[in-house]
Amino acid sequence: MRKIKKSRKTKKNTSALVLIFILFEITFTAITGPFIVYYGPFNNVRTTVVGAAMTTLRSQWIATLFLSDEKIKEILNGEAVETIAQNDLDAKDSGVTIEKQNDNSIERYDIIGKKFKGYILVVNDPTRIKVGYSSKLGKEGQLTSEIAKRNGAIAAVNGGAFSDEAAGALWAGTGANPTGIIMTNGKIIYKDIRSENKQTEVVALTKAGKLLVGLHTIKEMRQVGVTEAVSFGPALIVNGKKTINNGDGRWGIAPRTAIGQRKDGAIILLAIDGRQVNSLGATLREVQDVLYEYGAYNATNLDGGSSSTMFYDDEVINNPSDSLGERSVPSIIYVESR
Repeated sequence: MRKIKKSRKTKKNTSALVLIFILFEITFTAITGPFIVYYGPFNNVRTTVVGAAMTTLRSQWIATLFLSDEKIKEILNGEAVETIAQNDLDAKDSGVTIEKQNDNSIERYDIIGKKFKGYILVVNDPTRIKVGYSSKLGKEGQLTSEIAKRNGAIAAVNGGAFSDEAAGALWAGTGANPTGIIMTNGKIIYKDIRSENKQTEVVALTKAGKLLVGLHTIKEMRQVGVTEAVSFGPALIVNGKKTINNGDGRWGIAPRTAIGQRKDGAIILLAIDGRQVNSLGATLREVQDVLYEYGAYNATNLDGGSSSTMFYDDEVINNPSDSLGERSVPSIIYVESR
């Protein structure tokens, strides 16, 4: 009997030691992991993690908590996006001619890449594209589908930039606070851009239905008749030319949302699922290449990550990566129903 008790006691001691060892390993990995990722010899891992964090506003803290702004710029230096000035939209050589105004059709395509799946909507009449926003702007955001339904939209994707600093946690906010500009029907709903001559990354449409991407000033937007606008970037295709050509253009693998316009004026809306077993996500270069394949002449990135949502025909057709489903956002880009 004494030997049995001793054996049981030995087993308990061994189990306790194993448990302590496991807890030590978990704690050690949690503490040292970020330093290995950010300062270790694994360049591809570092670039992927930092790129994914910095191209999704909600996740930037993952990089900024451990790295200075200078170090982040250094890491992403090889993933530079070329800046191309967009053609004057009023000029005959703007490259875009609206051919299908009053065409109410929408084409849907499911896309499959090596490590992602996504969805494309082609809206033939670009004048149907509008900007919607949360009815509680400044207090809390709303779901893309909720804003879309309130505006009677047939389709929509999440829109522009926002910050959750006021929520007290950069990664757990309500999507209440936009950054940059929100304009709809020619009226500026929100802007924190102090000078109308300051160039900022915008996604905008003129009354005639032409898409502006890349760096533009509010003054320029007024001059060409912009009626709809949000802030985000970078531009991926300008004047038919790809902006990511050096390196592999990784910028991290993440869920993505983007918008483009073909030479005939048709608008391309793209949403790519990510952070899931059957769809890890896409790089910005992969997003660029998909849009280019579908004929985009001008195109730009929209907010991605857990914000990425595509609404069509009264339902969300993609799989948002947030554990709760759709995430609240301050603005959307939608297709009005006619």
